[in-house]
Amino acid sequence: MIKNDLISLRAVELDDATRLYQWENDMRLWRVSNTLTPFSRYQMEQYVKSAQTDIYQTGQLRLMIDLLKDKAVSETVGIMDLFDFDAYHQRAGVGVMIHENWREQGVASSALALLIQYAFGVLGLHQIYCNIQASNAVSLKLFTSAGFQLIGVKKDWVRTGDGFEDELMLQLIKTGARSEFQKWEFRRAPGTDACGDE
Repeated sequence: MIKNDLISLRAVELDDATRLYQWENDMRLWRVSNTLTPFSRYQMEQYVKSAQTDIYQTGQLRLMIDLLKDKAVSETVGIMDLFDFDAYHQRAGVGVMIHENWREQGVASSALALLIQYAFGVLGLHQIYCNIQASNAVSLKLFTSAGFQLIGVKKDWVRTGDGFEDELMLQLIKTGARSEFQKWEFRRAPGTDACGDE
């Protein structure tokens, strides 16, 4: 279990199927999750069973966010996702959903901080990224406060009831990573020329 004093991030369990069924079928969230059709209970149960598969096999990892009280779980309040996991290029996308009753209380920033530590420290990722609709000021604040930088704008990317909206791509590169120049720089040993010959 990945945790701090406020929350823990844990693997999806069979008991989470009903909660996920409710959250994934909340049409207010479909706009940010690119969902167009409802999920059945059966689909959620099958998903939960398959969620136990290793991130290196599926390319994704869903973690449940549990609120802690006196070091014990008091309530499951959200989801953190790693998706498009690429072990070779050492990168993954990040998504977060906090139940509306627990938003703007520091839960998302605490969960994101834990996920960043896990992604860089345990999975050995070099970078993580997220895609945020331009109108989603709360998510933009969350990710930029965690050090994510805006790296691109996808124009008219998301269809809305009023037309189309831009989607922003943000990225966080692991601090302490070597620069491109340092990565390819050859070190000259004493008494040798640039090719290593004496």
